[in-house]
Amino acid sequence: MRRKHHDLLAWQAAMTLVETVYDFTAALPRDEAFNLTSQMRRAVVSVPSNIAEGAARMTAKEFGHFLCIARGSLSELETQYMLVCRLKMADPSKQLEEGMHEVFGLLGGLLRKLNAQLV
Repeated sequence: MRRKHHDLLAWQAAMTLVETVYDFTAALPRDEAFNLTSQMRRAVVSVPSNIAEGAARMTAKEFGHFLCIARGSLSELETQYMLVCRLKMADPSKQLEEGMHEVFGLLGGLLRKLNAQLV
């Protein structure tokens, strides 16, 4: 079954980012399993989930609202990632950083496109 959001590059990149974060967090200390690991995983899963929910809504305004929520979750993930690195729980991940950067850019592009439609 194919849905509208499956064709969105932002959703596709966010799905890949989920896999990257799960791989990254698997190497974190076990005592972080219910703290930063869990928070990072929830935040990253929220990104493609909100893109999908927004794409299923009836208006561009509603879609934009869910894209903003996805962007907020991505910012939350970025902060948690920075904490993990600052606390020296893991080495920085170029793949994770590039994935977050890509998704931020794609979400920004979608938001600009939607905002242009609303004007």
